[in-house]
Amino acid sequence: MSKKDKGMPLYRLALCSFLVALSIVCGKFLKIPVGDVMRFSFENLPILFAGLVFGPVEGALVGVVADLLGCLLYGYAINPMVTAGAVCIGLLAGLGGVVLRRMPMAWRVVLTTAAAHLIGSVVIKTLGLARYYSMPLLPLMGWRLLNYAVVGIAEAAALCLLLRNKGIQRLTKGG
Repeated sequence: MSKKDKGMPLYRLALCSFLVALSIVCGKFLKIPVGDVMRFSFENLPILFAGLVFGPVEGALVGVVADLLGCLLYGYAINPMVTAGAVCIGLLAGLGGVVLRRMPMAWRVVLTTAAAHLIGSVVIKTLGLARYYSMPLLPLMGWRLLNYAVVGIAEAAALCLLLRNKGIQRLTKGG
């Protein structure tokens, strides 16, 4: 086993830690609340980035740590379905990055973001929120589908810009 294969390199760990913090900040401070339960936020952007750049394991880890720490820091109740949704988003982003690696980067990002939000945000997280807040599932799912259609487009555009940036490419490769 070479030195390179022994666990996560320090730069990767540091960048994943930064992405966890960024996800928490985006979820708490860079949001547009709509009513009591709904909001437009970009908290999943760092999770998607981690999955696409580092793979499914790191994407899922950033998702779970960001969700759990966000709950602890801001006094939210931990909702296992919402946490599972965050994990799913990171996992699907990583899998999409691997499975679709031969596709042009823009298509890979758009398809991965759409699948991650559809399954992780619209289905899994909505099930958890509907149960927690005792809300009807289908209207909530419809609203969240609309919400993540808008957020997903913005996140896909931001990811395309970030992943094309030469400085970001050097940073994610440890150089």
